Amino acid sequence: EVQLVESGGGLVQAGGSLRLSCAHSGFIFDSWTIGWFRQAPGKAREGVARIERRDGSTHYADFVEGRFTISSENAKNTVYLQMNSLTPEDTADYYCAGTSGAVRYGSQYEYDYWGQGTAVTVSA
Repeated sequence: EVQLVESGGGLVQAGGSLRLSCAHSGFIFDSWTIGWFRQAPGKAREGVARIERRDGSTHYADFVEGRFTISSENAKNTVYLQMNSLTPEDTADYYCAGTSGAVRYGSQYEYDYWGQGTAVTVSA
C-alpha cells in the first residue's frame, strides 16, 4: 500500500521560505510521479508542481514563476517542495499526491494516493 506523509508547513512572513517534505512508501517499481497540490479556503484544489521518478523531469504551474523547486531524494524516499519568496496568496493546505508511472496532464484525477496535507500560512 502506498503511503504519503507531508511535513514542513507552518507560518512564515511574506518574502520568506519553507520547505515541504513528502515521505512516500509502498511504490513497487522505481517509476512513479509525485505532485504537490494546494487548496486555499473557498478555492479549488490546484496543481503546483510534479516530478517523475523515471527521468527526473519536473513540471510547474505558471503561478510558481520560478519561486518553487520540486526535488527528490530517492535514497530517503522523499520529495521536497522548496518555496521561496512566499506571498499571502500562497496560503493554503498543501498536499502531495502519487501515482505509479507517469501522468499526462497533471490533473488531480490522475493521482491514486494522497497525503493528509500540511498547512502553509503566509502573513503580510
